[in-house]
Amino acid sequence: MSLYTGKLCLAPMVRSGELPTRLMALKYGADLVWSPEIIDKKLLKCERVVNENLGTVDFVEVGGNYKIPGVSNLVFRTLPKVESGKLIFQIGTANPELAVSAAKIVAKDVDGIDVNAGCPKPFSTHSGMGAALLSTPDLLESILKNLVSQGKIFNIPISVKIRLLDDKDPQPTVELVDRLCKTGITNLTLHCRTKDMRNRQSPVRAFLPEIIRTCHSNNVSFIINGAITNRREYEELQSQYGADIGCMIAEGAESNPTCFSLQPLTWNKVVKEFIETAESVSNYAGNTKYVILNQIPGKSPFYQRFARGKTNQELLSIANEIGESGNKIVTKVLQKIELIETKKELPKQNGKRKLEEEDEAQKEKENVILTKRKLEHKVELNAEKVHQVASPL
Repeated sequence: MSLYTGKLCLAPMVRSGELPTRLMALKYGADLVWSPEIIDKKLLKCERVVNENLGTVDFVEVGGNYKIPGVSNLVFRTLPKVESGKLIFQIGTANPELAVSAAKIVAKDVDGIDVNAGCPKPFSTHSGMGAALLSTPDLLESILKNLVSQGKIFNIPISVKIRLLDDKDPQPTVELVDRLCKTGITNLTLHCRTKDMRNRQSPVRAFLPEIIRTCHSNNVSFIINGAITNRREYEELQSQYGADIGCMIAEGAESNPTCFSLQPLTWNKVVKEFIETAESVSNYAGNTKYVILNQIPGKSPFYQRFARGKTNQELLSIANEIGESGNKIVTKVLQKIELIETKKELPKQNGKRKLEEEDEAQKEKENVILTKRKLEHKVELNAEKVHQVASPL
């Protein structure tokens, strides 16, 4: 059994996957957390600094932006007392030698090195990195072999995250998976979409049984990524594909990092705790604001106030004003799913209205993942009533 077997994981997310998000994910049930993708050349400019005040290990860019020392030149920060044994570092690379050199810098402070071969965004695919590596399998294979060879020195596992090569034919992906597994990697994560598919499109899971068999025949663990939003869905996928299958949550955790719990918090509580967590590790206020604006309903009167905030303390002051009124606004994917399920348990209503609400709930459930980015709450929910018939959201 590897470090990754059967685990529920936080996906690598640029900007959204910094230390505060990882800490909250672990607190609320994530087994493993991925760092944001860090480019090899960027990491090679860093020096390792033990931050005694915060209890963190910081990687700061030498000769970087010193406008706010320790903040503007900070590339990566980890909190060992919480993340030790659970942190996977994702590297962006298109060069076997640079990949190894960069990995050596962080190897003793993380628990695994993951190669990004799945992100289709320009910041990842430029210079042949990210999903661009799917078009250069020989290069990707070479990168992984080099990392596996060096990883043995540090006793650290190497993994890779990829996408489907074809959404109609499983064979190209199965053949690539077999090649990559034979490099000696420990885990393979598959985002069940092609690089041309967008998150609003349903993931393609029809090929999973064959891909899983290919991984397991090479003694490689397997993690599913794509349209998984909460712990309940993770458990359902394990019941379908096996308890040794892991799952990775991205957008659901970006909206609500407590989604790893069976009882995730409502947005008002998430925002407050996130800001407190960010302040405790001196997270850059601009990043804190970026993340919480993904957690706050756009129609909330607090949204614009948070958008104007400039410091973590100012953001926290605003969060303290929300109070329990925030429980009346259910805004994000996980909470919307809970609301739909709760409707089924509420006392029966009579006539046409009942049928219409059941139809509406079913339609919402079917479309919730595909339209997640566009979802904003359109109804008021009395939190006290919901909590009488269901677990807290």
